[in-house]
Amino acid sequence: MQISSVAVFCGSRFGSRPEYAAQSRALGTALGQAGIRLVYGGGHVGLMGTVADAVLATGGAVTGIIPAFLHSREIMHEGVTDLTVTDSMHDRKARMFAQSDAFVVMPGGLGTFDETIEIMTWRQLRQHDKPIYIVNVAGWADPLLAMVDACITDGFASPSARNLFAVVPDVATLMTALAALPVQADARDRVSTL
Repeated sequence: MQISSVAVFCGSRFGSRPEYAAQSRALGTALGQAGIRLVYGGGHVGLMGTVADAVLATGGAVTGIIPAFLHSREIMHEGVTDLTVTDSMHDRKARMFAQSDAFVVMPGGLGTFDETIEIMTWRQLRQHDKPIYIVNVAGWADPLLAMVDACITDGFASPSARNLFAVVPDVATLMTALAALPVQADARDRVSTL
């Protein structure tokens, strides 16, 4: 069974470099063309909206999951295939997790870091074994990777923490990696109890 859906964590802003939006469009287009459903935070702004719009432009499927309190702040995307409004951020994350075969981290800010660290932690605690990819567009993730390395160096994480995720330089490399991945039959049914 091949990857059929991915959760994408990325910014609700565009960031300061044009490569961020360009690679976000490329990701959405590639997912749509590959028939892989996008599962994301449900917003219509920033890189989130860029990825979703690009998937939709190819005729691909998009599942948006947004907490009610972000409805107006992130301008909920009314054009997605499926839209779920949750009561909390925790419920949003649990639903994104349950509906995804893999996780893709694109450029973003504190919310993106929060989602990334949480899904890495769940994998470290063996709540799942779904692949996690960090797309290091223009080196944006270098500080995040340095933080993980510092945790290892300072004895707060084992060197195996680096095996919780893979780093790819761009969307083309990501799509090649996704195409080669099998999915465990029960992967989407395991929801973290944390």
